[in-house]
Amino acid sequence: MRVEVLRLGAVLYCAGWCSGPACPRLYKLSTPPPNLGSSCHLTHCSFSGPCVLRLWFVIIPLSCRRLQNPESLSRAMHVSQSTVTMSNLASEPEFEQAYKELASTLEDSTLFKEHPEYRTALEVASVPERVIQFRVTWEDDQGRLRVNRGYRVQFNSALGPYKGGLRLHPTVNLSILKFLGFEQIFKNALTGLNLGGGKGGADFDPKGKTDAEIRRFCQAFMRELSKHIGADTDVPAGDIGVSGREIGYMFGAYRHARNRWEGVLTGKGLSWGGSLIRPEATGYGVVYYVEHMLQHAGRGGFAGKRVAISGSGNVAQYAALKVIELGATVVSLSDSKGALVASNDAFFTPEHVEQIAALKVERRALSDFEHGGRYTYVEGARPWVHVGKVDVALPCATQNEVSRDEAEALVQGGVLVVAEGSNMGCTQEAIDLFEEQRRQKGKEAVWYAPGKAANCGGVAVSGLEMAQNSQRLAWTSEEVDEKLKGIMKNAFTAGLETAQKYVEAKDGELPSLVAGSNIAGFVKVAQAMHDQGDWW
Repeated sequence: MRVEVLRLGAVLYCAGWCSGPACPRLYKLSTPPPNLGSSCHLTHCSFSGPCVLRLWFVIIPLSCRRLQNPESLSRAMHVSQSTVTMSNLASEPEFEQAYKELASTLEDSTLFKEHPEYRTALEVASVPERVIQFRVTWEDDQGRLRVNRGYRVQFNSALGPYKGGLRLHPTVNLSILKFLGFEQIFKNALTGLNLGGGKGGADFDPKGKTDAEIRRFCQAFMRELSKHIGADTDVPAGDIGVSGREIGYMFGAYRHARNRWEGVLTGKGLSWGGSLIRPEATGYGVVYYVEHMLQHAGRGGFAGKRVAISGSGNVAQYAALKVIELGATVVSLSDSKGALVASNDAFFTPEHVEQIAALKVERRALSDFEHGGRYTYVEGARPWVHVGKVDVALPCATQNEVSRDEAEALVQGGVLVVAEGSNMGCTQEAIDLFEEQRRQKGKEAVWYAPGKAANCGGVAVSGLEMAQNSQRLAWTSEEVDEKLKGIMKNAFTAGLETAQKYVEAKDGELPSLVAGSNIAGFVKVAQAMHDQGDWW
């Protein structure tokens, strides 16, 4: 049996919900236990088949069935006869997915056979060094007090200061930030720079807020966060909902709170410590990475290729502009409301991408874009099943935006390369399909690149911004772009060569970049942790 316990307030009542198919009814316990670990004598259930039992302690009437779906409950419990033992971990689906994706590739390789001690390293590395959660109170334009939850997950500092973005979005929770921070550790390792991994943000929604409200929120958020970050400790950056405006408000708040000007944030304005190419870096970087994939697989370059892109933020915009510059055709962009797909032989022009960028600065939807019938707007959809035949797919919006069904549509459309501009853009089922195709079809297969490798260009240029701040120098755009190209080449090569070393493959089979990138990033971090005494 599996049970769930929730304690609300000081007065405890105990009840159970059986989800067995023949007994969907509520069971009362004979007596409430004095504590969560004591014995509970349950009314017997007459159902003789498999039974899943949930228990909870509530101060509301037992008739209020607030937990209708047992599988949606948050804590895993185990029961032996009549004794309840509670796990201390809440369900964190996004983090668990990221962990399993890494762990499964390590298990499927020869790494643990050759280095069984790395199992201990994985166990240690999967727990953040520090998690900070705090209250953010601010005032809206009507003078009302508002409150949000702020977070910073400082996951791993073995390679350098914690580094990772701040996300402002109503869906932000600890599971999402742990997943992003966990991915960030190994992504940062692949850049070759001295960067640890972290992530943060708040469940604040910038949409519909005035500039004054966003400024007051950012200042309130940084008043607390400033106690925990610094140029040599933790250097946040932007993410969803955090652009140059928000970075500016936060940097000013940090400077006033700490009386210190330092490179504590990246993505800053050019006149006060920012780096050229930083806004473009993630989008450019994923394109540079895919160029190496196409060339290694003998599929030429971007010239003449049809490219499907999701998203319409910085990553999608600059990826689109770069592939157009390289001679490819962009056939889709999207946002949270729907997808814009090129009709017939139409394609996105640089002018249209720039117009969409201007819409997004105003936080308007793609449906507001006036295109004279050149594109088809598909409400509530992602582009993948609507784009037809494409050569390259670049998910650049958010996590889990390519399902298995959408992956199958891309494969049927003849896609050659799928590379994540977003973090964990593909579901595990989609990744499994791509990897299955890679194993079965040799050099003719679709080749998949994970976000921790393909989109590491953004954090790479953040690292270059930190270097420029430390030197009190500013490099030219050409210097930064050349360094970015070198970093993306090295990230590709590291994943490729590590896969060839640790992942068994048939003749003619393309190496697994997801396995190679995971292993390469993990080994670098694990060895640094071992050298510093974090595990033994």
